[in-house]
Amino acid sequence: MPRVAKYDRHTALNRAVALFWERGYFASSLKHIEQALDMRPGSLYATFGSKSGLFAEALGLYASQMGEDLQSQINAHPSLLVALKAYFQALANTCTATSAPPARACMLVKTLLEVGDQEPQLQHKVNALLDAVEHKLRALLECAQQRGELRPEVDCARLARLLQAQIIGLRAFAQRQTPARHVLELAEDMAALLDQYAQSGTAA
Repeated sequence: MPRVAKYDRHTALNRAVALFWERGYFASSLKHIEQALDMRPGSLYATFGSKSGLFAEALGLYASQMGEDLQSQINAHPSLLVALKAYFQALANTCTATSAPPARACMLVKTLLEVGDQEPQLQHKVNALLDAVEHKLRALLECAQQRGELRPEVDCARLARLLQAQIIGLRAFAQRQTPARHVLELAEDMAALLDQYAQSGTAA
């Protein structure tokens, strides 16, 4: 059976992200996957190899989309700190929009909590992707420090971990049945906290 075209593969992966993000790995049966991707089992296995293979690719796509969202803010703002704060706000806006995804908590963290050591390859994949996010944040902060936006004594590695924890927390909090303004206020508080690390005169 021929493989699906590249465009169809990308479309299938986007549908897989939506399915797995909402239902999780174990609760997504083969029937759910067939229906969501509009593919027969033979085509699924020929294209992705296995359910875990499909899930791993979906995780990778999800992580790359997160990276693109952050990069778009970096491209739109000359200040890296302002770009990070705009990213917090955009994330909060996405989580509170009427068209927000059914699962608002981070798919990577949800997967890490769900699979544990039952699926070691997926566990390793998720940890590697989360490490990459942390390293990206650290690199941005170090660049901001070199530009004079962050105080020279700031430990960028430690601050990157704090920011990642805050982003995870914001998305988990948005999963609750809570007024949208509470989520938006959290993003404002995260931005204000980042200002505490800024070089005097650069916070905005």
